[in-house]
Amino acid sequence: MTSSSAPAPGPAGRPSLPSRPSPASRLVRPLTSRGRGEVHRVASPLELFFDLCFVVAVAQAGVELVQAVAEGRAGHGILNYAMAFFAIWWAWMNFAWFASAYDNDDVLYRVVTLVQIAGVLVLAAGITRAFASHDFLVVWLGYVIMRLAMVFQWLRAARWAEGGERRMALRYAGGVLLCQVGWLGLVLLPEPARPWVFLVMAVLELCVPLYAEKDAKSSWHPHHIAERYGLFTIIVLGETIASATVAVKSGVEEHDALGELLPIAAGGLLIVFSAWWIYFVVPIHGHLRSNRQSFLWGYGHYLVFASAAAIGAGLEVAVDQTVGRTRLSALEASAAVTLPTALYLVTVWALHSRHFKVGIAQQLVLPGTALLVICCTFLGAWAVLAAGLVSALAVATGVTLTARRAVRGGGETGPHDS
Repeated sequence: MTSSSAPAPGPAGRPSLPSRPSPASRLVRPLTSRGRGEVHRVASPLELFFDLCFVVAVAQAGVELVQAVAEGRAGHGILNYAMAFFAIWWAWMNFAWFASAYDNDDVLYRVVTLVQIAGVLVLAAGITRAFASHDFLVVWLGYVIMRLAMVFQWLRAARWAEGGERRMALRYAGGVLLCQVGWLGLVLLPEPARPWVFLVMAVLELCVPLYAEKDAKSSWHPHHIAERYGLFTIIVLGETIASATVAVKSGVEEHDALGELLPIAAGGLLIVFSAWWIYFVVPIHGHLRSNRQSFLWGYGHYLVFASAAAIGAGLEVAVDQTVGRTRLSALEASAAVTLPTALYLVTVWALHSRHFKVGIAQQLVLPGTALLVICCTFLGAWAVLAAGLVSALAVATGVTLTARRAVRGGGETGPHDS
């Protein structure tokens, strides 16, 4: 993390902590809120390590989704994937927003964060059993480790806070604890009731921040939060490329099907490259001005992350279908790629792009692209390549429309405006 020359003011007139404290005071320091106006705020090495470890769980969920879809149990697999990914995303998101407001980088903070990382690895180890038999015991144990660490962080923040901020921290701690008790239903109740337990508990979890911050707001940093979400998007897209590459490599080596797999490989790359471009085409941190906007934006990323990871799983399914490792039809395998791609495009448009587009033509580019990508499902072996070309065309169209607007306005445009 980079420190500024002087601390920016924090809530209630308190100065926020400098980004990098002096070594002499690093063992245990007051966990007080940082200021939203703090300059040069970037993701720390610990946060980057945290994200990379979470991708282990994301990858495991993707593997199980591929297996379920390839075996013809798409409905069962999607339901389990949605449940597992919510657990992963929600734990990541809680840490990301807390760290944006309270990261003091002392030894105790680092140790507790490493405990949370251990929890997500335990969760990842239980995902296979959760998919196979709805046995959530190991997943729940991993969640206990992560969430108790989060409760400790909030109680630590409450110790140094006053007034409304202290009430907010205690509400967070209490809400997380109560929800963790509620998640026991996934372990103790009969299997048919567990999807309903998940639905109820997911809603309650989403309500905890809304309730906790009804009087006082946490001092998250807009640029830091935007960067954290962007970095996790990059990591998930990277995992998508990695899983698809391994699948293509395996198909070529075991079945000598390079010619059949090249369209999938090329189309998959175009989809992922376009997904990256479309996400980072605008500087979204300027739009995060209020907690109301941030809640919708932060919660909406569940679909962004889940669909981005599902694209990788879909590409693996398409490879398996091409080389004959699954009995799925070409239409079903194509849908495993095109549907999550369309969901990603629509969600990114709703959360990001629509706020920066000028005119009907620009507003319709991404929704129209999503519709065309779905239509590509019916093109058989060429569906993935066609979806990739359509996605790349959307990027080119956006660049062209923005360039024309800049020429007509007599101004210049940069890469974030395209």
